Order: sequence, then C-alpha cells, then structure tokens
Amino acid sequence: EVQLVESGGGEVQPGGSLRLSCAISGFTFNNYAIGWFRQAPGDRQEGISCISGGDGGTSYTDSMKGRSTISSDNALNTVYLQMNNLKPEDTGVYYCALYQDCWLAQQSFYGALERRGSGTLVTVSS
Repeated sequence: EVQLVESGGGEVQPGGSLRLSCAISGFTFNNYAIGWFRQAPGDRQEGISCISGGDGGTSYTDSMKGRSTISSDNALNTVYLQMNNLKPEDTGVYYCALYQDCWLAQQSFYGALERRGSGTLVTVSS
C-alpha cells in the first residue's frame, strides 16, 4: 500500500526554520517523484518543490524559492523540505505527494498528484 506520512510541522516565530519530513512506503521511489505543496486556510493549494527519485533532480516554484531546499535520503525512504526565514504568510498545512515526474508536478501540484499524505501544520507567528 502506498503511504506518505508528513512530520516536522509546528509553531515557529517569523525568521525561524523548520524541516519537514515525508516518510514514503509501498512504492519504488526511483520510479517516481515526490513534491511538496501547501494550503493556507481559505486559499488554494500552492506548489513548493519537487524531487525526482531517479536522478535527484529538483525544481522549485516561486512560492518559497530561495528559502526552501528539498532533499531525499533514499536509504531511509524519506524526503525532506528545509524551510528558512519563515514568514506569517507561510502558515498552512504542508503536504507531500507522489507524482509520475516533476514536470507533471510543475503543471499542477494538486491536479497531478497520485497520492498524498494527510499533511502537517506549520504556523508562523510571533
């Protein structure tokens, strides 16, 4: 069974950092891509970043470009999203999701996902 489980969310002050984790199981990561997107209360989903399981290639949208880094530890079947210089507008639920590839993810982070986790809440507040 395909599963993605996010962790690492929490409350942080503006300017702070968080590292989110996505534990994946039930599929061969080398054949797919994993992306992160978020949803703030009352807003649409917003893509953040994607990493290819095959070659480790990464892509970012403008939403957190320069403030986020996506990485993976294939041995641990875990994908990470390091987020720095967090701002109040970064508050929301963050999801990791499975994609055929990052090109499809970039077209629509929500429409192209094949499976997603239940999300982890990030709150940026002073």
